[in-house]
Amino acid sequence: MRLAGKKIVITGASSGIGRAVAEACAREGAAVVLNYRRSAEAAEASAARLRAAGAQAYALGGDVGDPAAVDALVRDSHRVLGGIDGWCNIAGADILTGEGARLSDLEKLARLIDTDLRGTMLCGWAVAPLLRERGGCLLNTSWDLALHGMGGRNPEMFAAVKAGITGFTRALARSLAPAVRVNEIAPGWIATAFAEQDMDPAYRAGVEAATPLARFGRVEDVASAAVFLLSDEAAFITGQTLKVNGGLSS
Repeated sequence: MRLAGKKIVITGASSGIGRAVAEACAREGAAVVLNYRRSAEAAEASAARLRAAGAQAYALGGDVGDPAAVDALVRDSHRVLGGIDGWCNIAGADILTGEGARLSDLEKLARLIDTDLRGTMLCGWAVAPLLRERGGCLLNTSWDLALHGMGGRNPEMFAAVKAGITGFTRALARSLAPAVRVNEIAPGWIATAFAEQDMDPAYRAGVEAATPLARFGRVEDVASAAVFLLSDEAAFITGQTLKVNGGLSS
């Protein structure tokens, strides 16, 4: 198992990509913390399933945009795991469905900045000393369309915030080298709840037709990339962005 003995924290792990990353890490032998902000029941259920399968898994709450909550998450994760070897910043704000979709543009932008950018930076700074101790790895999440652009007000906001994460990833990789590796994954069109339930079928068909691999990605595709970057197989990789997008922006 590629992550045997590793202790890894995944933010935003109650559903979607975050949950898939936590499950993949556990299958590869890691002890995991599944962080959530509001979905305690879902995170606890996921952790329970992993424990039933023989993994060491814990669900811990905390808003990554809140410095005090981040400090508590780092402290509590270190306590329950007995150390931290890897940290995955997956948590992201939802501005496309439900209450988030009804916000004004400025409210959406503030939510994205607070959760995606500020949360990534706060978590990276807070956990860095512990990762230094163990020669660990930090993994951030960007967006492939932030690298080449997509029209529309929501994509403009996503692109700006996710490009900020890319800049932070590259800078932090320099700051923490050689003790800590810092990389990011940039997913493309992934079959999350939004794509499955809210996306116009004709639009989705157009995306699939334009994608060289002719389908939406699965959350498991992103999780597999995360496992690779967290593992010793990526020991000479830092400051890099791995696009998981079916070749759409090749």
